[in-house]
Amino acid sequence: QVQLVESGGGLVHAGGSLRLSCAAPASIVNLYRMGWYRQAPGQQREFVATITPGTPVTNYARSVKGRFTISKDSAKNMVYLQMDNLTSEDTAVYSCTAQSLTSTTNYWGQGTQVTVSP
Repeated sequence: QVQLVESGGGLVHAGGSLRLSCAAPASIVNLYRMGWYRQAPGQQREFVATITPGTPVTNYARSVKGRFTISKDSAKNMVYLQMDNLTSEDTAVYSCTAQSLTSTTNYWGQGTQVTVSP
């Protein structure tokens, strides 16, 4: 059973920053496309960012580009999402995901709540 464990969520004022962390097995971090999705209350889950293994390639949703940065530390088996200049529209449960590049296998973490107050 693959476990992805998120941490770092919390309450922050608009304009503030948070860094989310995702701990995953080494085999996952190094071989899977790691990413973040979010789901706001009453909304569908939406893509936030991904990072492709073995490359510096990152992708971002238009709504977060320039404010969020995804990165990973392979030595620590960690993936991060640095979120700056947060707005109330960023309030959501953020989930870490690992997408296989060779199959349809997808793993998800339990999520961490991010709340941005006006």
